[in-house]
Amino acid sequence: MTDVLISASELADLLKLEPCVVIDTRNPDAYSAGHLPGAVNVHEIFTFLATSTPEGMSELKTKFADAFGAAGLSGKETAVIYEQSMNSGFGQSCRGYYLLTMLGYPKIKVLHGGFDAWSAAGLPVTKDVPVPAKASFAVVPEAGEILIDAKTMLAAVGKPGIAILDVRDVDEWIGDSSSPYGKDFCPRKGRIPGAVWLEWYRMMKPTAEGPRFKSKDEILAECATVGISPSTPVYLYCFKGARASNTFLALKNAGVKDVRMYFGSWNEWSRDPSLPIEQGLPMAAQVTGKAA
Repeated sequence: MTDVLISASELADLLKLEPCVVIDTRNPDAYSAGHLPGAVNVHEIFTFLATSTPEGMSELKTKFADAFGAAGLSGKETAVIYEQSMNSGFGQSCRGYYLLTMLGYPKIKVLHGGFDAWSAAGLPVTKDVPVPAKASFAVVPEAGEILIDAKTMLAAVGKPGIAILDVRDVDEWIGDSSSPYGKDFCPRKGRIPGAVWLEWYRMMKPTAEGPRFKSKDEILAECATVGISPSTPVYLYCFKGARASNTFLALKNAGVKDVRMYFGSWNEWSRDPSLPIEQGLPMAAQVTGKAA
C-alpha cells in the first residue's frame, strides 16, 4: 500500500504536480498566525464529540461530508491534513484521516511532522485565507464499516480473536483519571473489560526534528507485545477518537488489515452505567480474572 504519511518536501512537490486540498486542523488562532498556502481551517475535525446512536452516527457523517465538501474536496483532489506537530494535538490530523477514510475518500495524505516540519524546512507560510469553491462530496456507505458503535464494542467484549485496543494515556488506563480534560470529567474511570493497552505515543519516536511515526516493522513489533498480528481484527478506542486515530493510521500504514474504531470511546462508554467497565489497576483485574 502507498504511504499515507508525506514529508514536508514531498508535499511541496506534490502541490505543484496535482490538485490538492490542504486542511489545517489547528485552532483558529494558530491558523490565523500563519498556515500553509491555500490551507482551509477545519478545527471541528478535532473538537466534534460523536455518539453511537444511529442519529449520532448519521450526524457525524453528514457533518463532515458537508465540511469536507465546503473545503473543496470532490474526490478528484488529494486531501492533505496537518496539525502543529505529531504529538501536540492528540492525533488531530490523524482524526481527519480517519474521518475521510470512514467516508470513503479516495486520496488522503497526512503531513508527517505537521506545520512544524513545514516551517522548519523553510517552506512558505501565509496569513491569506482562501475562499474554496464548494464541492460535492460523495460518501461511500460501505467505507463506514471502520466506525463501530457501543453495541458492537460490547459484543466484542470477551470474544476471543478480536483485540480491543486502548491507546489512552497511562493515568486513564490505570483508572486514575477519566479523561485528558480532568480526572473527573467523566462519571467513571477504568477500561473496557478485556482491553489490551498500547499508549498512543508508542507509535512514534523522538527525532531531531520532533516526533515521527515509527517504521512499519517497529509498529508491528509494538503490536506483537499485546498479541496483535497483521491479521488480528482490532477495535480501537481512546477518549473521543483522536489519539485512536493516530494509532489507526499507524496500524493501517503498517499493514494491519482489519482496524475499526469505536469513535464514541470512553467519553460515551463511561457515561452509560449499563456498560461494563474494569476498574482499579489492570494487573489486579487480570490476576483476579485468571483466578476466577
